[in-house]
Amino acid sequence: QVQLVESGGGSVQAGGSLRLSCAASGVSFGSVVMGWYRQAPGKQRELVASASDYGPIHYLGSVKGRFTISRDNAQNTLYLQMNSLKPEDTAVYYCRVHGTPYWGQGTQVIVSS
Repeated sequence: QVQLVESGGGSVQAGGSLRLSCAASGVSFGSVVMGWYRQAPGKQRELVASASDYGPIHYLGSVKGRFTISRDNAQNTLYLQMNSLKPEDTAVYYCRVHGTPYWGQGTQVIVSS
């Protein structure tokens, strides 16, 4: 059974930083593409960043240069380092095994101005 557990969300002021983690189990972590998504109130869920075993594949345009996706295959953990946070980054952040129905429960990020 695939389980994805996100952590690291919270409330920060604009310009601050957060590091999200996604602990995965039940999946061959090193062989799958993993992604971070987010969903703001009243908006559709969007792909923020994705990474294969070889490194980052994709970043949403609005987070390029501010967010960094990384993974520790030995620990089956996916990370999202978020710097220079903006109020528009406020959302629930989810990790996902790319192309599958396996999602985490989400972690809330609130950025105040």
